[in-house]
Amino acid sequence: MDLTTLPLVGPLLHGGADLLAAATAALSPVAGGLAAAVAVVLLTLVVRAVLVPLAVLQVRAERDRRRLAPQIAALRERHAKDAERLQRAMQELYTNEKVSPLAGCLPVLAQAPVLSLVYTLFTHASIDGTVNTLLTATFAGVPLGHSLVVVVTSPLWWHAWVVVLLLAVLALVVELTRRANLRWNPAAVPDAAVPGAGATAAIGRWAPFVTVVFAAIAPLAAALYVVTSAAWTLGERAVLRRVLA
Repeated sequence: MDLTTLPLVGPLLHGGADLLAAATAALSPVAGGLAAAVAVVLLTLVVRAVLVPLAVLQVRAERDRRRLAPQIAALRERHAKDAERLQRAMQELYTNEKVSPLAGCLPVLAQAPVLSLVYTLFTHASIDGTVNTLLTATFAGVPLGHSLVVVVTSPLWWHAWVVVLLLAVLALVVELTRRANLRWNPAAVPDAAVPGAGATAAIGRWAPFVTVVFAAIAPLAAALYVVTSAAWTLGERAVLRRVLA
């Protein structure tokens, strides 16, 4: 099923496409051939700015989990052999501290539909039967509708450096984000006695870079969106964690 044909989704995507077209036209006198790419970045920044209140809730939930982590660890050790008693003790702790264990999940769920709509706008060649003109525009000679895979297997292969550079920036942002998250919420040292602990740690180490692979096979417009969104998140978390700590 084509999501762009749904009654509510279609009009929203058409509105977004019209907004991008208008922004591209307005930026063309200044940005020239980069206008469409700049419009993608600006729309992403606007959307992420609108979602800042939800990010605040996420960071507050992180802060509460971090504050309660020692007490939760003590409860797990104390009631290791009694799951039911552990559950009651943890629920009592959350109640006394006026913290919801789901507080961090709700903002994520609330953001998901908005970010999914924006991502769809950057990946679909047509919207409810109408050509998505954004993806026919170019960035440094590469159509915004082309992925790295398409570029390297086409006559435009010499322009692949543009996408590779973008992916390198994304990989750097992902690594900086991973390190910042570890400083904020240090991971437990894997217990060698626990089967699979090492493999789990390795997966956790490299899993964030799946985003880079995903951006490599997505249209360039979507890759620009992912890089911009990731960079925003890195800066946003740094500021909010300092302010709300």
